[in-house]
Amino acid sequence: MQFDHDNMTGVRLSVDLVNLRADGEWTQDAVAAVLRDHEIRRIELDDGAVRGLHDWAELLRPPFLTTTVDERCAAVNRLLADGTAGIYLTAHDDWRPHLHFTPETESLLSRVKAVTAGGLAVFTTEAEGARLGACAREGCPKVFADTSRGGRQSYCSPRCANTDAVRRHRRA
Repeated sequence: MQFDHDNMTGVRLSVDLVNLRADGEWTQDAVAAVLRDHEIRRIELDDGAVRGLHDWAELLRPPFLTTTVDERCAAVNRLLADGTAGIYLTAHDDWRPHLHFTPETESLLSRVKAVTAGGLAVFTTEAEGARLGACAREGCPKVFADTSRGGRQSYCSPRCANTDAVRRHRRA
């Protein structure tokens, strides 16, 4: 399965926000860096926005923990209900046409909610309800969106995969 990596902002931002929260590294500077990495425009971060994004990151976690397509769809639908205000197509700033899930005039929190909820919905559709997951290494709280060719990702990173392989080898 091939994914259009240009349209992955929402799902990648979701992963990074959930993992930033899981790491316990949630600071205004860390959040701003994640938002800049994903080309979120007009980053106005005050204490309320940082708290709101922290709370939203917790709500983003459930779709990665589901075990069935129906559960994943329900989890993403809850995000869409809370995070989107109206879907429209745009081609601003010389970008190719893409979807927006809330007007650009909304607050930073509203825009992040919309891009993450919408991104998870689009990714879930393209991945046929699969390919969102939580790291298989015991004790690792991180999540991932599997864009690999084979779709068999079980770990958030090669480091976690190697750590788990060493643990299994030592138990044998």
